[in-house]
Amino acid sequence: MTAERIERYAALNRFWAMTVKEFIQMTRDRLTMGMMVMLPIMQLLLFGFAINTTPHHLPTAVMMGESTDASRAILAAMQNTDFFDIEKIVTSDEEMDRVLEAGEALFVIEVPVNFERDLRRGASPQILVAADATDPVASSSALGALSGIVSTSVASLKNVSIDQPQDPPFQIVQHRRYNPAGESTLNIIPGLLGTILTMTLVVFTSLAVTREIERGTMENLLAMPITPIEIMMGKIMPYVLVGLFQAILIITAGLLIFQVPILGDPWSLLVLTLLFVVTNLSIGYTFSTIAKNQLQAVQMSVMFFLPSILLSGFMFPFAGMPQWAQYIGECLPLTHYLRIVRSIMLKGADITALGYDSLMLAAIAIVAITVAISRFQKTLD
Repeated sequence: MTAERIERYAALNRFWAMTVKEFIQMTRDRLTMGMMVMLPIMQLLLFGFAINTTPHHLPTAVMMGESTDASRAILAAMQNTDFFDIEKIVTSDEEMDRVLEAGEALFVIEVPVNFERDLRRGASPQILVAADATDPVASSSALGALSGIVSTSVASLKNVSIDQPQDPPFQIVQHRRYNPAGESTLNIIPGLLGTILTMTLVVFTSLAVTREIERGTMENLLAMPITPIEIMMGKIMPYVLVGLFQAILIITAGLLIFQVPILGDPWSLLVLTLLFVVTNLSIGYTFSTIAKNQLQAVQMSVMFFLPSILLSGFMFPFAGMPQWAQYIGECLPLTHYLRIVRSIMLKGADITALGYDSLMLAAIAIVAITVAISRFQKTLD
């Protein structure tokens, strides 16, 4: 055997030994191995089952000006389709405005008084549809299907003929609330506010404890006359200020560059943004106390960010997701913050109209802070 072949054989052995060593070391890191397996499975499940670009079962309210065969046929046809879920019956314009502002319904469909009489006389009566257009994707497909649904229901009535389906004996008047032009910018920019804060704050704070442990400076901190809770709060506070600065920067850019308005109370937006920032910081700090090194902390942050961006309603309509995906989304702070920031900026809503999402965000914040404190004390012990 020549010297050249011996060297090649030795190089192959060294390569194989290094491969085996790296594989053994990788399998010992159970958290990393678990994420390597769970990440593709999570992506497959979320994109395959939870994500739907043509949403169905959208919450809808109706306001019936009369109880006739025509109005009942329209209501039955809407209930039989999978585009609309009739969840409320409203009786006044004020109640219609309230359910749209609070996000209790994405559509309010009004059948006016004397609709059937005018229909039989050929007077081309109007059906009013008020839609929450803060999410244009969620509203456009359902609005497009509404004309066919009403035409089908009306065609079953006696003494009403529809010779030309393209010219039905009624009119559907659409009012796209809060975003009449259907501009995607008005939906994306407020959503980016919560998404960017989630991504940056969770990642940064997830490195807080692991960085100190890896550098060997945690012992120095514990030797100082300061309690573990004071250490935690002191490490979080700079990121609170950074988060508020990021929020103000994004909102200012949205106002000046993209002309996204703030129709509601800016102070309500600031207070709830501060609550959202603290929630994300607490979650990131919890990851920091669980992870053994900075790589694991970043991996856990990615695993949290993926469902947050997919199931919160930022990229895809929340109402169009299956029920199990909505349950998961309700546990994510980004879901509630997106509703809050879009309602305040685009609808002019205040905290009283956002009671559910504000309370849910506060509850998630309390749970996250409690877990972060308990995990931090356990880590130090």
